[in-house]
Amino acid sequence: MNKYEAEFSNLVRSYRKKHMGKGPSKVTTTFCKNWAICEMEGNLSPVERFIAGAEEGKQVLRSARTEMVKEMYRKNRPVQMEEFLECNYIDLFVDIDLDRDFGMSIFVFDQDIEKKFSK
Repeated sequence: MNKYEAEFSNLVRSYRKKHMGKGPSKVTTTFCKNWAICEMEGNLSPVERFIAGAEEGKQVLRSARTEMVKEMYRKNRPVQMEEFLECNYIDLFVDIDLDRDFGMSIFVFDQDIEKKFSK
């Protein structure tokens, strides 16, 4: 992970903390073409871990941690990320493994950030 990917990881963590109340404990980012691929550990709060203990709780929590997160980014454009990368945010793909407390987010931008920040 280069310094730009590390800084992007910090921006993801602070965005999530600001808009969700808790950010992941660890974020690792890899730039690939116009994607910023973020692997995130330690996403769940103690209450969410409790809810994930029941099968119906897992279903609700997974929906909240995927669809609601994407909606959050649609409503609250990640301006700091755009300013840092000097390009526009287009879309977000999200998934989470609740048993491992491991999530993936793929941010899509309008420019090849891998080429731009491969220094």
